[in-house]
Amino acid sequence: MRISIIIPVLNEEKSIGATLAALQRLKPDEVIVVDGGSIDGTREICASFGVPAFPSPPGRAMQMNHGAGQASGDILLFLHADTLLPDSALNDIRTVMENSRCVGGRFDVELDGDHWMLCVIAAMISLRSRLTKTATGDQAIFVRREIFEKIGGYPDIPLMEDIVFSRALKGMGKVACLRSRVITSARRWEMEGVWRTIWKMWTLKFLYLLGIPPARLKRYYSDAR
Repeated sequence: MRISIIIPVLNEEKSIGATLAALQRLKPDEVIVVDGGSIDGTREICASFGVPAFPSPPGRAMQMNHGAGQASGDILLFLHADTLLPDSALNDIRTVMENSRCVGGRFDVELDGDHWMLCVIAAMISLRSRLTKTATGDQAIFVRREIFEKIGGYPDIPLMEDIVFSRALKGMGKVACLRSRVITSARRWEMEGVWRTIWKMWTLKFLYLLGIPPARLKRYYSDAR
């Protein structure tokens, strides 16, 4: 069961090196980086690890779909550039995917900052995801290739593409909620403040549920790099 790891990037020179270095220990079947037009050293860092950065128009959903089209694996794992997989990640995925009813899944999450609230936030993210069977991109969503194609890939929207995709995924079958944890950057929480970020995230999700288009919501969601 081959696993392709797909990483969308845009000006990620501060994070991508550590992510690729951590992946080397796991000896993945395939790593595909999809670059949305970086103007920093992202592509050069990828090249130093022997990983080509495929060009793509910017937009995380579009980049992930483009990477899926380049992938040869049976399982597609979508990884953010500032997220580190646990050492057991690939074995954990293969174990749960031996169940033919399982269409995909995600990991629990840990935030790498020092603020005491970050542990609570990470635990709440993991619990919410376990209860709702929906996930955010920080949780390293994985999916069978044929299921990804049936869903039609990620929706080409500028925000909430991970929520929309994971909702579609749970409609296709069993979703695995792995207890092994990815470690993701707390840079957004640290840059904007923990309480302010919590308020912003919940407000954006609430407005999305009310029907506000993601293109409008994106104006209030800045990328943290």
